[in-house]
Amino acid sequence: MRCAFFGAACCAAQTVFASEITETDVSDLQHADIYLIGELHDNRVHHKRQAMAVDAIKPSALVLEMLSPDQAEKAQMADRSNPELLQDALKWNVAGWGDFASRAPVFQAAPDAKIYGAAQSAAAVRDAMSRGAVASFGEAAGQFGLATPLPAEEQATRETLQDQAHCGALPADMIPSMVEAQRFRDAAFARVALDALTETGGPVVVITGNGHARNWGMPHALKNAAPDVVVLSIGQITADEVPAPFDLWLVGPARSVEGDPCDAFKSK
Repeated sequence: MRCAFFGAACCAAQTVFASEITETDVSDLQHADIYLIGELHDNRVHHKRQAMAVDAIKPSALVLEMLSPDQAEKAQMADRSNPELLQDALKWNVAGWGDFASRAPVFQAAPDAKIYGAAQSAAAVRDAMSRGAVASFGEAAGQFGLATPLPAEEQATRETLQDQAHCGALPADMIPSMVEAQRFRDAAFARVALDALTETGGPVVVITGNGHARNWGMPHALKNAAPDVVVLSIGQITADEVPAPFDLWLVGPARSVEGDPCDAFKSK
């Protein structure tokens, strides 16, 4: 069972989960094999909290949704104490993940961790959208829970969330394929995390978006593929999202500190 310790006040017997925590608690999490630490990608406060957690956990492996395997190799060889050199090595500004300054502390908090890139190629994601997650993922699809069709209610909820995440700008007939792409990436990220755990012994920290860290995302894939692995998912949400679909969550700030990402879709 999974739980978190909240300073001196811990649940000694059973699991404490589906609970709100504070920044203080982030520095005192119970041991897990794999920690999934979610974010809104453009929110600097979320990145700061992730760095705090990484510093406390001292992971053997750091898995990032934002990096390709090739970028992870370059990060492994770069000087993590120098944000400018690391940013250049990663060609971060080309990737479209926003300001690197708020990301650098995550790398600096794990100076000895092996870095893994979980990002899937655009071609692989497009394939999942056109052929479906099962066909794209391959023979291990069942192992990671992809072969089981989603319940109708969950499918509908996922489609609504995809529509909202893309600011209502997607054609309606494209939204189900976005759900397939999300399921594909959840399973692919989970596979990378398990590889990292096997190769380093853990603990492993995964830096990813809230959508992948939530219970039906990576946790579901990991539970199917490796039920004995202890996973702790931590989301970063706004007050109107409580109760949240994570083991633990932090609330606030209310909106992205870099503005409304949907502004690009709004008419001027």
